Amino acid sequence: MTSSLATPAAASDLVQPTRLWTPKHVVVTASAAEQPHTAEILRRCEAAGVDDVTMLSGDRITGLRGGSDREVYARAKSTLAVVVAPPSARKPQPIPPSADWRIDLAKGCPAHCQYCYLAGSLSGPPITRVYANLDEVLAPIATHVGRGTVTSGTAERAHEGTTFEMSCYTDPLGIERVTGSLAAAIARVGAGEFGDDASIRFTTKFDDVTELATLDHGGRTRVRFSVNAADVAHRFEGGTARMPARLAALRTLARAGYPVGVTIAPIMPIPGWREQYGQLLADLADAVADVPDLDLTAEIITHRFTPASKDVLLGWYPATKLEMDEDARSAKRSKFGGVKYVYPKDVMAEMRSWFTAELDRTVPSAQLLYWT
Repeated sequence: MTSSLATPAAASDLVQPTRLWTPKHVVVTASAAEQPHTAEILRRCEAAGVDDVTMLSGDRITGLRGGSDREVYARAKSTLAVVVAPPSARKPQPIPPSADWRIDLAKGCPAHCQYCYLAGSLSGPPITRVYANLDEVLAPIATHVGRGTVTSGTAERAHEGTTFEMSCYTDPLGIERVTGSLAAAIARVGAGEFGDDASIRFTTKFDDVTELATLDHGGRTRVRFSVNAADVAHRFEGGTARMPARLAALRTLARAGYPVGVTIAPIMPIPGWREQYGQLLADLADAVADVPDLDLTAEIITHRFTPASKDVLLGWYPATKLEMDEDARSAKRSKFGGVKYVYPKDVMAEMRSWFTAELDRTVPSAQLLYWT
């Protein structure tokens, strides 16, 4: 893996974040209270103005249920729980096609995306749990370097080193203001603590990158911004930074020497989708036009849902206009018997052909990693 030194961003390049999540309630389990990183989390919560912090006498989190689905949802979404990741949550799992392995800093997200990827995959109310035992969470990075098959095991992406995805079950930037876990991970990986070939990556819909732009990342963290057509983002991505702010944040980090990327997801064939996604790509091209030594990737993901996620999402967002019509989709079954609903083959083929050509035409510097 080739590493470059971080280039601190100039003050003029730093963008003021448009949205900062502040939990209304913070609960700290007894086991988490004993962890060194908890002090940093509590310091950040205090600085953010959180005044409702409960130190639990045990490790069980209660009081989230009661009332309607919407009431439970609202209560959970406004709560941050500081917990200890159990051994099962610290075992890296393969995560193709994104990265070699998955490392979780937290589980749960403060955003209100009506197509939420976590719906149906996490049990119980959608509370955000941040892991206080950060040393144990990050430790497997060192033991799994060189053991991957997505990047470290391929000629096409071997230059990325062994990659560890940190946004499978959370948006780590969305909670960074009150956790500090992401900055710690970036700095430690950037310093080579886990080996020269270790590389972390995450996707975000937020734009609070002021602290990240000052870190010595060593070129070992790729930050990807989740972007979408204007109508999709406006209608379905509540509580997130708007699209211009995300692209401005991408520009800031690219100028600070970070490898960056866009995750265009979830793509939807809405009315006028070519025009809207075409404008998105044009805006991306403008954002990175004069960035020196740009390292830009693209990942393109179409919308899909499962029966379980649909039920959860309709409970959270009963008035949603999100299209989840099984009759208008194709059923795709996994080897374990699960089913997810994707767009029909002709729609998928049309979108793939257009996106591949338009990305190459509009942003030729972007390396398309995969389409799914």
